[in-house]
Amino acid sequence: MLILKNARVLDVNREHDVAPYSVVIDGETIREVTREPVSCEGAEVIDLGGKTVMPGLVDCHAHVVASVAHLGNNGRLPNTFAVLRAVPILEAMLNRGFTTVRDAGGADYALARAIEEGVIRGPRLFVAGKALSQTGGHGDFRERFDHSDPDPCGCNRSFGAIGRIVDGVDEVRKAVREEMRAGAHHIKIMASGGVASPTDPIGNLQFSVDEVKAIVEEAASHQTYVMAHAYTGKAIARAVRLGVRTIEHGNLVDDEAAAAMAEHGAFAVPTLVTYDAMSKVGAKSGIAESTLAKNENVRLQGLKALERLKRHGVRMGLGTDLLGDMHQYQSDELTIRADVLGAFETLCQATAVGAEIVGMQGRLGVVAAGAFADLLIVDGDPLKDISLLAGQGEHIAGILKNGGWVRRSL
Repeated sequence: MLILKNARVLDVNREHDVAPYSVVIDGETIREVTREPVSCEGAEVIDLGGKTVMPGLVDCHAHVVASVAHLGNNGRLPNTFAVLRAVPILEAMLNRGFTTVRDAGGADYALARAIEEGVIRGPRLFVAGKALSQTGGHGDFRERFDHSDPDPCGCNRSFGAIGRIVDGVDEVRKAVREEMRAGAHHIKIMASGGVASPTDPIGNLQFSVDEVKAIVEEAASHQTYVMAHAYTGKAIARAVRLGVRTIEHGNLVDDEAAAAMAEHGAFAVPTLVTYDAMSKVGAKSGIAESTLAKNENVRLQGLKALERLKRHGVRMGLGTDLLGDMHQYQSDELTIRADVLGAFETLCQATAVGAEIVGMQGRLGVVAAGAFADLLIVDGDPLKDISLLAGQGEHIAGILKNGGWVRRSL
């Protein structure tokens, strides 16, 4: 039993409440959050002296196996090397306060299980397995003069690979079934052109209507949902009308698409920090000029997209989508958003909304009885200075996951 007393509690239900609370943790979960005096025989009691207790952060769009900045080159790494390079990426995320991560392509069930069993340190991991891409889509990293088989072994199982190429209704149905059999929590598709792939302009629509319908139907049959990489208003509106639940990136969303998202209850997961980071260090990381040009176009539209999505009432989760050495900028997504949306709304997106996206509302993203004790103890008030959550976790005095200490400097 652990009691955190004299804490300022900050979550989606407490914006202006500065009263001191005690948070009682019993095993993996929170037993009670109360203003009344608490005494439990044998409990460890820590007086926080007014420090902030808040939920662990949720990153709803990450590629934890992407240790190389060139997205396609991750699939060329030897499997053992790709796995070992993912381990410090995961641990660094946890030390920044991201206690839950939804992987958007690449990570597998075994990696999530290794974290769950304590083999390696990392956030709770919800995985898509391999993202699904059509030939010539955002998951096809062959240059125009490369006519080789994108998957000569027919296995699509290189550990570092972000996605797999599938075409046709029967093939996409089988791919969803294979990913679900292998332990995926959700399905990721590429529904428009992308920045990091060489032959698909941003405005391209990807997968046919019948292919997307089949993917959505198969996911629903497995009691889960589809997340879709999509940039333009046309691609976004098309995807949500076909049943896609979350739209990733969405930098070029227009009013019609935002209205369609609101109508269908779809979530948006903007990933603004990845364009910011790539503009800073992409050239040094060997990113091609054509990719950097596409990146700059969508980067400048990203902040406008936040305002448009908010105006239409679209609910947003926090995502980062970083690659290679750029993972270190993960927490900057908070400060970028807060400049547009304010600190409280940004923190709600990074906690409670993220928990709902991964299907864990009430269990993650809140400081409440019955929730998992995934908590941050912050030396200061993130509502007044959200940069307290930036960097590599320097201002986070304590991190708990499942009621156990990840880091403690109290």
